[in-house]
Formats: sequence, C-alpha cells, structure tokens
Amino acid sequence: MGIDVSSQKMETQTARYSASQRIPRRFVLTSLFTLIIGICVTVHADPVSEMASFSVFDKVDLAQLASGGVKTAHGAPMSNARFLSVQTCYVSPGSPAQQIAAMRQWNPTRHSELNVVLHSDIPSAATAVSFSRLRNAPDSSAARTLAAATEKRTELQISAEEAKKIPPASGPGTLPASLAGFWIDLLAARARTFATGGSAAEPPYNLGGQSVRASQELNGLLGQQEKIRRQFSGFIESAGIGRGAGSIHPELYWELLQVEDQGVLTLGAFQSRPGAGGTFQAADTLYYASGGYYAGLTLYQMWPVDVGGKPSTLVWRGDMISSGSVESLHGIERLASESSMMKDISKAVTLFRRDTGGSR
Repeated sequence: MGIDVSSQKMETQTARYSASQRIPRRFVLTSLFTLIIGICVTVHADPVSEMASFSVFDKVDLAQLASGGVKTAHGAPMSNARFLSVQTCYVSPGSPAQQIAAMRQWNPTRHSELNVVLHSDIPSAATAVSFSRLRNAPDSSAARTLAAATEKRTELQISAEEAKKIPPASGPGTLPASLAGFWIDLLAARARTFATGGSAAEPPYNLGGQSVRASQELNGLLGQQEKIRRQFSGFIESAGIGRGAGSIHPELYWELLQVEDQGVLTLGAFQSRPGAGGTFQAADTLYYASGGYYAGLTLYQMWPVDVGGKPSTLVWRGDMISSGSVESLHGIERLASESSMMKDISKAVTLFRRDTGGSR
C-alpha cells in the first residue's frame, strides 16, 4: 500500500505488536505459485468453506499455502479506536494435534529479533519461585527501561494498591533486587488470581484516574468480531476467556519483552481443545501487561488436510489487541500500525515453522 512504516514519526506513534509477545511458542510461511510447484493437494471442501464462513479469507489456494505460502490480512473493522486485529492462514505438515504440541514446546527467546528477553512457564500453583529468573535478568534495554519506569512510577499498568508497594531501588543488577522482588510478587499474585478466578478477577489498571480491566477489553475484542465469536462460542465459554476460570486447563507463562523502547512484563495463558474429525481450537490470552497494551487474544482453528498423501494442517489464526497507544491513530498511521502487526506475526510464524520442521 506504499506505507513507510520505518519513519521515525510512525515508529513512535505506532503500537508495534510482536506476535512473539502474545504467543510464547507459535508460527508462518512464504508464497510460491502453485503451477510452478505442482503440489498435489487432496482435501475435503469443508475446511476451506468453514474458514470462509467466519474469516476474511473468502478464497484460499491450499496448494499455494502448502508450498510455503501464507495469507495475512487486516481483520474486520472494529469501532473501538484502541482495538486492532489481524488474520492469518497457512498450511503446515503434521496433524492439528502435532501443531498444538509444537506450540507448547516452542521457546521464542532463541531469536533475538523477536524481542523476548525471558520466557518461562508457570506451574499451576504460582509462587515467587516461578518468577525467580527475573532476579537475574540479563543486561538489556528491556530490563533497564523497566527498572527506570518502575523507579519513576510512570506509565505502569498496575492497580492503586500495587503502586503503594513499589520500594526504593536498591541492590545490584540491571533490574535492582528490590524492584525485581516487587515485580515477582505482583506477577505471582496476579497469576494465582487468574488460575482461580480467570481474567474477570484480575485487579484493574489505574491509569491517570482511568480504570481499565483486561477482562472487559477481551470481551470488547470478541464483541467486535461477531463471526469469530460465533465460531468459537463453545470454546470461549469452556475456556472462560474474558470471564472466570473455565473448565479447560490453562497453561500459564510469563515473559519479559521489549515493546518499542520499553521493557514490558506479561502474563499469558494457552488453552486448547480437540474437536470432531481431528480438528482443534486453541487460544493464547494475554491477561496482564505492565505496559504496551491492555490485553490481547490469539485464536486458532485447525483442520486436518491431506497434502501429497501426507497429513497436514490448515491453520487459521486471529490476533486481536487492545492498546491505549493506538487510540489516537487515524488514517495512514493506523494502517501502518496494522501492517507492522502483520509483519511481526509473519516473522514469528516463519521462525516457529523453521524451528519445528514446518517449513517445506
């Protein structure tokens, strides 16, 4: 579209969304023409037509996707100015169950370009030990800027009660021990709250007199995507997305990221459920972030397909974020923000596929 997303003005005003920040272990591809490749694809028409029924992809070429192609597009328009959405589809070798297993095992910290400094799973009984790696955070811009923001108590997405507990900076390290201890206690408490009560039980962010709840942002995102919400309605209910604790066990994790020029701590939950005929649905929910964005949700629909006699998976992925920093963007700046989001998702999917043997 001729958008220069590298300009300084756009870079400072655009809320860049790295897929790795919402997806601790997931994804993508590159396109080639089917007639040149000559791949034989055999698949029942249902997956393609089902994807068309709820997504922006009314037509897809499975042979092109199977050869390494990817389709990434702007999501359906949303009326809330702080919401952005992107949709992606691709074909990957292996069954949907194998795709889910690969997502669970992938660690994005292997790739510095994804700006994930620390990533760690959280046991179901979250304690301070679960976040102990933060005490020895590697010297990085993410750790330094997080420490500075915590000391100044500016632009932090925490509750009023949490803000009262910020101690003076003391101790060695890029992230002083006292500040690391503060964040460890905060993250552990929020993870325990989520495990027992879901995102609806999470304390709000108190931002300059404004109260923002992650659960309301998640529900708002889904409310703006009616076709997607209908497609995943049963799964959303069972997973408790935007609500209380659901019946589908969440796999919890935390990360230290570099978002633009700021270090950000996040808490997320990955949930999945098998469906009829070998299909799978999954969700990666960002229910806490110390900055950058209020909440995020990535939904996956996976169908088994046959490519050249080998089992493969057609994957649809929908990414939705809520961020205060995109609320004032209009026109070309908003398009640039979404384009940046699509590029970051493609980068993460490419690396995921390379690491897990999904590239053809």
